[in-house]
Amino acid sequence: MNDHEVHAECLRLLRDGLPEPMPPGFDDGRDFLPLCLDVDGDIGVVTFLRRPGDVAGVFPPFIEGWTFHRRDGEWMELGGGGGSAPEEPLTRRSAAELGGRHLQRYGTGRSVRNANRLLPWGAKWVSQARLWVAADVSHLRVGNRLLEVPPHGHTVVVWGARRGPVVEALSADGVVLDTLILDQALARA
Repeated sequence: MNDHEVHAECLRLLRDGLPEPMPPGFDDGRDFLPLCLDVDGDIGVVTFLRRPGDVAGVFPPFIEGWTFHRRDGEWMELGGGGGSAPEEPLTRRSAAELGGRHLQRYGTGRSVRNANRLLPWGAKWVSQARLWVAADVSHLRVGNRLLEVPPHGHTVVVWGARRGPVVEALSADGVVLDTLILDQALARA
């Protein structure tokens, strides 16, 4: 998949949402699988599981996230990045397998939102955090937003404020199982 195809797929997902039901794995010879997305007002992030193009299968898959800002009704790509995926990335883990936590941060990123400004100060940022969520978590609460956790447990949170939000992991009956302050998560990244 080249950069143009990635961009087109991200725009389609931002417009239409994730496919339902979620594909169980790579199919139709595609080397990418949409994992999750998050939109908060005029900012959004899309994450993919990508399989390297090596025929022998020597290289493991990786996860990447792309941030966007909506200007004048159009989604504009801000940047992206990624890292290696865990072994069996589409298998949901228990809290014990995630180190005794219900939320595990495994990736973060920041992109400048207003790169076209004339002076160097006053930069506004779009931040993202990629999280792996334990099997007994059904939703995440981020401020006043409620995000459904996909079957594989990979989620992403986007924010444009200076400070990162607090993420709460909720069970199916609404009990808070874990809390993660994303400012602290970024400081450790």
